[in-house]
Amino acid sequence: MFFLVLKLSLLETGKVNLKDSYANIKNGEAYIYSMHISPYEHGNIFNKNPLRDRKLLLNKNEINKLVGLIKQKGYTLVPMSLYFSGNFIKLELGIGKGKKLYDKREDIAKRDAQMRIQKEFGKRV
Repeated sequence: MFFLVLKLSLLETGKVNLKDSYANIKNGEAYIYSMHISPYEHGNIFNKNPLRDRKLLLNKNEINKLVGLIKQKGYTLVPMSLYFSGNFIKLELGIGKGKKLYDKREDIAKRDAQMRIQKEFGKRV
């Protein structure tokens, strides 16, 4: 119970970072990886690793549905948001596909072109 209260207070203060986190199904159970929950400032030896894997509470139908979706090539579960709903903390999951290398190169080229345009306009003024 003590750890649950610590986590709730940290979640209420917004000390959770979903950046670079992802979810996966392992042995028929859903886990979230790399979700950072900052350690409790007034804690001591009871503080846990802030990046540890956390188990998600899903029923079998939801897990089976997600397994079917992520078995497709290149798809993964990505946490979108974390929010309170009554007495529960809910995590909204989305399904995403990673960019290919050529997509990344196109984005970098567009960004560089925009920077050059901005520099030229800055010099003329």
